[in-house]
Amino acid sequence: MTHFSDKQWERVRGNYRKWWKGELGRPILPYAIGNKKSGRPEPAIPSPAFSNCLDLSISPEQIVDRMDHDLSCLEFLGDSFPWVNMAHFGPGVLAAFLGALPESRPDTVWFRPSKRIPVSELHFSYDTDNIWLNRVKEIYHAGMRKWGGSVCMAMTDLGGTLDVLASFLTTEDLLLSLVDQPDEVKRLVQEIAGIWKRVYDEIIEIIKSQQGFSDWSSIFSEEPSYILQCDFSFMISPEMFNEFVKDDLSQMASKLAKPFYHLDGIGELPHLESLLSMDAIKGIQWVPGAGNALKQNWHELYTRISRAGKKILGDFDIDPSLDNVVKILERPDDLVNIQRVYPSIKRQEILNTLSKYGVT
Repeated sequence: MTHFSDKQWERVRGNYRKWWKGELGRPILPYAIGNKKSGRPEPAIPSPAFSNCLDLSISPEQIVDRMDHDLSCLEFLGDSFPWVNMAHFGPGVLAAFLGALPESRPDTVWFRPSKRIPVSELHFSYDTDNIWLNRVKEIYHAGMRKWGGSVCMAMTDLGGTLDVLASFLTTEDLLLSLVDQPDEVKRLVQEIAGIWKRVYDEIIEIIKSQQGFSDWSSIFSEEPSYILQCDFSFMISPEMFNEFVKDDLSQMASKLAKPFYHLDGIGELPHLESLLSMDAIKGIQWVPGAGNALKQNWHELYTRISRAGKKILGDFDIDPSLDNVVKILERPDDLVNIQRVYPSIKRQEILNTLSKYGVT
């Protein structure tokens, strides 16, 4: 069974507590090393993934047992901790909780409506008997029975409200509706947001006795938080963002302790100024996307985010990428690296990096 002592947890909580306050004096560096022997037979079922998350023949207990095996094969270094990513039901799984049909792919899960309904006739309500909502809750319950809160089960990827709405209308129809029927879109956004909050609260109630909280970003918080997003926004103007997205984000962010925003692709960059103006959003994750955008130097963007007083979620390699970013920030505490699993061959290199930054 996965073992992470109370002393280890206190160190993680203490480091994050200082980091959130800007008192740690260094970035958060969570590194895990794989390939450790678990000391028990490997479970027959595969590790949870997009490709098998919808397989109802696998019980919640089997899923949690597989998660536990995988965690027991890790060595936690630096600021890392036993964290379970519950995003395998797909980005924007709230769509499935609202009645959309999920379809697994090797690298994601798509959601489509059971039937097309015009925006003016579309309504959303909470469904107590939704199979996918109950499936996810059962896995959380099984995890709490297994670990008693000593493993941090992340919040599932509920998604952004407009992204969820696009799953029912299609992206093209939603774009047209923003112009032709804006009041209907705003109504639906409010309906989705209300159910989003209810689902979030119900999951938090299940896992409230954990050592802390996280989401697919792996950022740790002692209070319930989340990384917000609106991938749909890359297709709309800053004016439309302010009209249809900003208020919704503000309401969501005000409910959470330390929310981040997932800024995905260069099409979302025009909205950065609005995001930086929102006090409730504490940090930004910038994802450049594929192709040339991935190869560009984004130091000026990181500097802009840091100077605005926001923290940054990064995915920087050990050296020299990490050093190059830290030195341009206003404060080294502004950076948290996403938690990744590295092969054992990288262990000494990681230990050297941790030593350089004073991580004990």
